[in-house]
Amino acid sequence: MPVVMDADRIGRTLTRIAHEIVERNRGVEDLALVGVRTRGVPLARRIAKSLREITGHEVPTGALDITLYRDDLMRQSVGPQPLVRRTEIPFSIDDKKILLVDDVLYTGRTTRAALDALIDYGRPRGIQLIVLVDRGHRELPIKADYVGKNLPTSLEESVQVYLQESDGRDEVVLQQPQGGAV
Repeated sequence: MPVVMDADRIGRTLTRIAHEIVERNRGVEDLALVGVRTRGVPLARRIAKSLREITGHEVPTGALDITLYRDDLMRQSVGPQPLVRRTEIPFSIDDKKILLVDDVLYTGRTTRAALDALIDYGRPRGIQLIVLVDRGHRELPIKADYVGKNLPTSLEESVQVYLQESDGRDEVVLQQPQGGAV
């Protein structure tokens, strides 16, 4: 399992993204960060911290649960029920520029579900997408505005993001497909 990003690289990448956000938006006025549960939330909080260090201004930060918006939820007639978590957006998103944060962009389906969920909370002036890793293989016409690392992968490979807040370490790992039966 090759490590493609270690803790230092993740930290530098999030700082770079924060600088890009400030430059592109000419500051942080009317911006708000919303992390997609699970790993998008700590990434959004880290970016908010970097933005505060760069600009001296707080950027509101929230957490979005997309479970009930996923298009694969009812594809299995039996099985475990999905775990629905809380959406916590303690501010109005109306007329704000929302920075939607997720860990990995793959098919685009999670982002589509997040956009649907977010729109149910109000009418933002615009939505920009931030991802730590873009691995390609899009099924929907979705493109990130800020990308930490482009990581071309095969369909058989998987990208695992581990964050200190949930996993006890910061690391992005590329998992190779398992070998065939002998």
